[in-house]
Amino acid sequence: QVQLVESGGGLVQPGGSMNLSCEVSGLSFSSSAVAWYRQGPGKARELMASITRSGLESYSGLVKGRFTIIRDNPRNMAFLRMKNLSPEDTAVYICNVYSYTLYSHWGQGVQVTVSS
Repeated sequence: QVQLVESGGGLVQPGGSMNLSCEVSGLSFSSSAVAWYRQGPGKARELMASITRSGLESYSGLVKGRFTIIRDNPRNMAFLRMKNLSPEDTAVYICNVYSYTLYSHWGQGVQVTVSS
């Protein structure tokens, strides 16, 4: 059974930092690409960052320079490191593990709230 378990969310102050984790089981993680999405209140889901099997990173303009996506293949984990957070970053953050041709799996999401 494929499982994606996100952790690390919660409340953070504006200007602060937060790290999210995505632990994956039930598939070949090293053969998969990883993406982090977010969906804010009343907003559509948007892609924030992705990383290929070979480690090539891509970021949206909204988070480029502030967010970093990392994968740790031996641990079957992916991470999203966020810094200089603002209230506009408040959202449910969702981990996605996929192959372009075979599968796409989604985590349940973790709440990140940026507020003073």
